[in-house]
Amino acid sequence: MKAKVVRGRKVRYAVVGLGWISQAAFLPGMEHTGNSEIVALVTGHQEKAQKVGEKYGIQRHYHYDEYDALLASGEIDAVYLALPNFDHAKYAVRTLKAGISLLLEKPMAVSVEECEQIIAASQETGAKLMIAYRLHHEPGTLEALRLVRDGELGAVRMFSSVFSQQVAATNHRAKYGYWAGPVADMGVYPLNAVRNLFGAEPIEVFATGVCTDPGRFDFDDTVSVVLKFEGNRIAQLCLTYNGGDVDELRVVGNKGDLQLEPAYQVGSAIAHVKTVAKKMDRKTFPKTDHFGGELKYFSDCILNDREPEADGEEGLLDVRVLVAIEESLKTGRLIRLDPRHRSRRPGKEPGPDAGCGGGAGFGRSKEAQRGMTPRRSDHLCLTFSAGGHFLEKSGSDRPVHRLLQTIIWRLLRSASIPRHPGLLWRRQCSLPDVSLKRFLGWAG
Repeated sequence: MKAKVVRGRKVRYAVVGLGWISQAAFLPGMEHTGNSEIVALVTGHQEKAQKVGEKYGIQRHYHYDEYDALLASGEIDAVYLALPNFDHAKYAVRTLKAGISLLLEKPMAVSVEECEQIIAASQETGAKLMIAYRLHHEPGTLEALRLVRDGELGAVRMFSSVFSQQVAATNHRAKYGYWAGPVADMGVYPLNAVRNLFGAEPIEVFATGVCTDPGRFDFDDTVSVVLKFEGNRIAQLCLTYNGGDVDELRVVGNKGDLQLEPAYQVGSAIAHVKTVAKKMDRKTFPKTDHFGGELKYFSDCILNDREPEADGEEGLLDVRVLVAIEESLKTGRLIRLDPRHRSRRPGKEPGPDAGCGGGAGFGRSKEAQRGMTPRRSDHLCLTFSAGGHFLEKSGSDRPVHRLLQTIIWRLLRSASIPRHPGLLWRRQCSLPDVSLKRFLGWAG
């Protein structure tokens, strides 16, 4: 079945799962979108559906047993799926195979294999798939990414984060093992943050944990994780279900550091403390509707046939690390991961048709959108900061292009070459048949 095409009207959503996140955050965010509406609710509790339906004027209510009938009804274009993590794959695959686009809560699933099944279902029908990384649309988070990419902290070396809260014994997250615990539930936030701040994927994982209250939890409720990245960069994540409310991260470079506190919580005003050369700057960002922002963005992708930035690959890359953490907790061993590269990052999308710092969802090749391996290309995209620090390369992997990268870097470090913020070079050429001057094509 092909994906449903939506044009000239609002995207119609069904909400699957009426837990806290749906009622307290997602449903209220709908009114801030302008391009979306909720027309159906799916839950196992009829009384809850009636109460929520009356509050938001939603008349169509379905039990989980009736889900396939809803998918075939023609009443919806997309689904917001907020079920327990171990139910994600079962409902996600059915949704996407029915041609219905899917906004899926994180973590994406409970195994890499399940993530691959969900991605394959999206590719089969062309239905849009986005993982609900709400902070990818939050101004304070995007500004932190910009500061690091522009080299304001110098070369980033390490990251640390503490995320702590109290979870009651009556909460469903207090049972059901690792995938209901603090690593899968809370750890995905600092994990996703460091992957994107570093612009890289972990290559080594080690974790240790303790259960501080066996009467309340059936897993390690307090966990410390160490991640190693290429380029000799390290991250530490400390997570607990049995601590006071703490919500912070810090990224450290060789010129300074940036601290976010709060860093993750919904409804919070993200705050920055940046210290460079012993000079401290503080900035608090206005509260924004994280859910309204991500929902408006996803609906825009559906309406304009664009691939979301936080796609299935983004979700899979987090899940593969969560799986490695689980293995390390079980075995006490260091877990090594295969090197992976992801060119798409929140707030900035290099690609053959994208401008420097292009918005999420733009500039992605047709091959990448379809999950295919891109053709080998002569495109070379190099991004440097205003200070001449190399940030990233995409496109060509030819040896002569790698040499050119080094040459440009040396030129930039020279006082005779003007420096521009966020320089981007992109040319299609057959080196060495073009001159260096022609290839550079300055863009500021």
